[in-house]
Amino acid sequence: MSCDPDSDELIFYVNGKKIVTKRADPEVSLLSYLRRELQLTGTKYGCGAGGCGACTVMVSTIHPVSKKILHYPATACLLPICSLHGMAITTVEGIGNSATRLHPIQERLAKAHGSQCGFCSPGMVMSMYSLLRNNPEPTIEDIMEYLSGNLCRCTGYRPILDGFRTFDKKCCSAERDEENMLPGMTTLKLFNRSDLLPLDPTQEIIFPPELMLMLNKPMKTSTYRGERVTWYSASTLPELLELTSKYPKAPLVVGNTNIGIQMKIQGIIPPVIISPLRILELYSNSTNDKGLVIGGAVTLSQLKQILQENISKSPPEKNKIFKALLQQLGTLAGEQIRSMASIGGHVISRAAISDLNPVLAAGGAMLNLVSKGGSRTIPMNEAFFTDPSALKPGEILLSVLIPYSGQNQFVSAFRQAQREENASAIVNAGMQVQFNDGTDVIKDIAIFYGGIGSTTMYAKNTSKALIGRNWNDAMLSEANSQILKEITIPPSASEGKVEYKRSLTCGFFFKFYAEVTQSMNKPLTSSINAPEYLSVTKDFEKKVPKTSQTFQDVKQPMQDPVGRPIVHQSAIKQATGEAIYVDDMPPMDRELSIAFITSERAHAKVLSIDDSDALKSPGVADMIRAKDVRGVNEVAGQGPLFSEQEVIGVGQIICAVVADTPEHAKIAAAKVKISYEDMKPLVITVEDAIKYNSFFEPSRQIIHGNVVEAFKKADQIFEGEMHIGGQEHFYMETNSVCVVPKGEDEYDIYLSTQDPTSAQLSAAVVIGVPSNKITSNSKRTGGAFGGKVTKSTIFAAAAAVAAQKTKRPIRCVLERNEDMLMTAGRHPIKGIYKVGFMNDGKIVAADIGMYANAGCTPDESILLITIALLKMDNAYYFPNFKCVAKACKTNLPSNTAFRGFGFPQSGMVTEVIMDAVAAKIGMPPARVRETNMYKGNAQTFYKQEFDSTNLMCCWNECLEKSSYLKRINEIQKFNRENYWKKKGMCAIPLKFTVGFIEKAYHQASALCHIYRDGKVLVSHGGVEMGQGLHTKMMQIASRELKIPISYIYISGTNTAAVANSIPSGGSIGADVYGLAVKMACQTLMERLQPYIKQQPNGTWENWVLAAFFNRTSLTATGHYRGYETDIDWQKSQGNIAPYYIYGAACSEVELDCLTGGHKNLRTDLVVDFGESLNPGIDIGQIEGGFMQGVGLYTMEELFYSPQGDMYTLGPDKYKIPAVCDVPTEFNVSLLAGSKNPYTIYSSKGPGETAVFMGCSVYFALKNALDAAREQRGLPKIFSLSSPLTPEKIRMACEDHITKMIPADKPGTFTPWSIDVTK
Repeated sequence: MSCDPDSDELIFYVNGKKIVTKRADPEVSLLSYLRRELQLTGTKYGCGAGGCGACTVMVSTIHPVSKKILHYPATACLLPICSLHGMAITTVEGIGNSATRLHPIQERLAKAHGSQCGFCSPGMVMSMYSLLRNNPEPTIEDIMEYLSGNLCRCTGYRPILDGFRTFDKKCCSAERDEENMLPGMTTLKLFNRSDLLPLDPTQEIIFPPELMLMLNKPMKTSTYRGERVTWYSASTLPELLELTSKYPKAPLVVGNTNIGIQMKIQGIIPPVIISPLRILELYSNSTNDKGLVIGGAVTLSQLKQILQENISKSPPEKNKIFKALLQQLGTLAGEQIRSMASIGGHVISRAAISDLNPVLAAGGAMLNLVSKGGSRTIPMNEAFFTDPSALKPGEILLSVLIPYSGQNQFVSAFRQAQREENASAIVNAGMQVQFNDGTDVIKDIAIFYGGIGSTTMYAKNTSKALIGRNWNDAMLSEANSQILKEITIPPSASEGKVEYKRSLTCGFFFKFYAEVTQSMNKPLTSSINAPEYLSVTKDFEKKVPKTSQTFQDVKQPMQDPVGRPIVHQSAIKQATGEAIYVDDMPPMDRELSIAFITSERAHAKVLSIDDSDALKSPGVADMIRAKDVRGVNEVAGQGPLFSEQEVIGVGQIICAVVADTPEHAKIAAAKVKISYEDMKPLVITVEDAIKYNSFFEPSRQIIHGNVVEAFKKADQIFEGEMHIGGQEHFYMETNSVCVVPKGEDEYDIYLSTQDPTSAQLSAAVVIGVPSNKITSNSKRTGGAFGGKVTKSTIFAAAAAVAAQKTKRPIRCVLERNEDMLMTAGRHPIKGIYKVGFMNDGKIVAADIGMYANAGCTPDESILLITIALLKMDNAYYFPNFKCVAKACKTNLPSNTAFRGFGFPQSGMVTEVIMDAVAAKIGMPPARVRETNMYKGNAQTFYKQEFDSTNLMCCWNECLEKSSYLKRINEIQKFNRENYWKKKGMCAIPLKFTVGFIEKAYHQASALCHIYRDGKVLVSHGGVEMGQGLHTKMMQIASRELKIPISYIYISGTNTAAVANSIPSGGSIGADVYGLAVKMACQTLMERLQPYIKQQPNGTWENWVLAAFFNRTSLTATGHYRGYETDIDWQKSQGNIAPYYIYGAACSEVELDCLTGGHKNLRTDLVVDFGESLNPGIDIGQIEGGFMQGVGLYTMEELFYSPQGDMYTLGPDKYKIPAVCDVPTEFNVSLLAGSKNPYTIYSSKGPGETAVFMGCSVYFALKNALDAAREQRGLPKIFSLSSPLTPEKIRMACEDHITKMIPADKPGTFTPWSIDVTK
């Protein structure tokens, strides 16, 4: 963006290089500046809201008071460049690269197999680098703390932790105990720690001396003017107060973690921003006789350190408030945000989700305010939160006084979130009570809650009513009653979870009562002192994570790489930031950026489109409308490309704007005015679809045996429903496309996709150009998981229309919120079942109806219900089976393929049936599962025969390795002794098919060139998206050509080299492309044989050169026709897959019945991958898939309004598993001795398998809930849906608290959200 020439000079350093600019725009983030101005693309855009960590850099600055150099991690997407004056930035490029010197962090992440798609890797590296700059010998706890703000969707975090924990001197303690290993079992290493580069802190970049000298120079207020915002950076307190007096509504920005998100996500642009970063007085911290005084600009990370230091020096009775704050700081945001955000901003925001404000208010914190007119001190009380006039215009928060606690005072903090760390609290609280000397009579009490209203709420009436009361059960009862009356939550409250929030308000006070009671020296007569009740005050125990990975060693020459844990061939460059993704491509001459105008209604007629203001907006080149489409305005399976007549879902593209920068395009897009007229019916839920008979055709049905007769013979019959919510892909790289017109109607498309050919063909149809003039290219994709098969074609086609019209290159990079809205995700499914079974647990009949909420267009929904239906048996034999599957046509964004492709949902319905049968007959679920599992030579309900021996092998090995029976007894003992904490464990078997039923989608082609110098270039139709496909292809080529991997290169995937590629998915990429590569290599080796015979002692280079001079072709293709698969729906029979993958998972959890929170204690996975092509990659696929499944079944929750709007957009609203969610003990084993004659080198496809195994955590939670409900005398049979979130867990643990909660009668209010599976 252009800037005012009167702006001051901005000076900062990046990777040791001085940056001087007079064009600093306050709206430009460091991320944007790094990537566009400096071409440092290693720092990635992942979410734009500081929630994923992909853009992590290290900031170095001099503390204004101590003058010490500080190093801390920060999210570059939220850092305005105007805030960086006098600072030094280190990016991933600045610490090492593959050409000169790798940093040990980069090397260890790569060699530990911690980089799969690689998009998160630079952020991970820089978080770890920031830690090591502060602490060269960290503990694993330090490492996990610093990674708390980094998300990874591929690896499951285990290999990242294993790579980084090598910096911990005690890292060997992470290895699995020998006592947990079976006799004769050995655990090979996925990487060799002795080969790693040592860490040498003396080799790091020094802080620039010039910046140190700048401190001694006179400073003045700096001004930076942008197109819409002016930034003032004051140098003294009087200057700051002058500015706040002149601009009283201007926000003060320290870390920009609040204002930055408002500007980015909400579009709130303040005309003036004031920075207090250079104000000395705001950084001081001191103690006096009242407590600790903390400057307003002190960051939350610094506050944490200050509190720890004061706790270690002060007597316990004085630091209770400090400890409560420290507890909240341990889970508040991630380390990057804690290092950026200030306590002043946290307090002044008065945000409802603030974790510290309730504690500060309950503890009696005082706020020291200062303005041009003077200074004053106010209490942090109810008036501060609720009275808009509590702060006078022009006042700033100079410091916060955090009081010492007293002898008879108790202070506690509470919070519950969807995820333990780096997630906003659903409800939080701060509570303090003080007693009269020597008594249990309440002298003073304060109860504050967050997460409920628009700000922190004070239970004033409750607090007043309790003063003078004795601390006993009668007081507790009165307090709960008062809290429910005072802290009211309307049934239509934003964010929902109303009854759960009500339960937490009382539950937190109950826990406070228990903590205080147990802490008092005076003996009290209270039921809370019963031994089994003591667990209410215990937090989950934190242990050092332990892992093991077991795989079979290969007996072959060392030069043969197949079967070995070869490091992902792009891992080093991914860890250094050198790996190129679509948006890392340098900007092209005259390039334009595209922004979409999407539907805001779920079903409406478009009355008018007014783009006049948009066309006048700065930088705008043109509007892209339906009339600009020269071909067909439709993308197969997706409906109209530009929906200008009617919209049938929120997020559909109506038109687009192209401009010189992404920012200009987005600003212009916001100015387009769309008028709508709502249409009927509005179909949102499965129930709506049934009501209006709204389905995509055809439906699918399988009938096996005679269900009707079987039900007559069953001992028992049970009927039920299961609702499985959808899931967002949350690949780290959003959909990205560059379309380059080359003239003569030729176009190059560079895109992040799983299916380059469909993008090519779709663009050709839309722009009316022959497909042979369009080339699709995909070098690598930053994660996909099914979400970039069909959806990426939409953006490729739209960008192609724009490129055709403007004759200029078009770049399209979706914002995270746009991507989540426009591409949707996994299908929500409703399963209705009727099951007949015998008293010994044997199932004799099952009749199931399955409804998938497909959304507004067909996409791949028919194929999905087909696959989901045919895989529904999972590992079990159903002698009589009927299932009807339907795809519901609704007005939601259109759902699409997702890893597992329907099986994680349909298999879940089957496991619910197994669990229900066990509950009905009082048999352990594991026994019911084993009773019904396939055994020996078996036949599925679609009459495909197979040998299930390895299924039972996996099951038995998993039970044995996990010490299942022993631990079940230990868990039962634990549960008897603990009322409020429960443990649960569950083992789940797995039978999984790979591929697609349609034969055409199993074919694959490859192209292999040998150059005269002996180097080899391999091309194939598969896309590298983190699954290690290219690495495996290089291993195969290495074996077949008998040359080192270093001779072989795969540059990427493009439709000019290999045409008619199939989508990379279905877990068959290595299977089919591996065979194609093998065929091409074998052809070449046949051609080289005469020259090898002529020169038996020659070298590879000799043979290749001889062949060239003899005019022998050194180029060959390989084509694999694919598996022979089919299904006859009339006969309900077929061979739907070439082979099966087997496995078993056993997971143990501990849950908190009071809050619904839980901890994943241990998981053991055993999987049959045949003879693994690459155990390092395959084990990583298992772990990553498993953690994605944990998210699906226990955490990742999508919310929709009754009007069809999606609420859960972005990482602040939608939570995927983080490093804190990895099981404390995580053991993965590949089944030994397995053979698979149907594919390459007896291997099996690993990609999707383990997602379903994540449901073992769900059923472990269900097992713990069963124990809780049994102890409470509740029915054994009860309904639970997926995901099993803290809300659902808590409300299933019915007790005296939940019984107090008023329930709102359905139909008497409009709910905030609706369940689209119902």
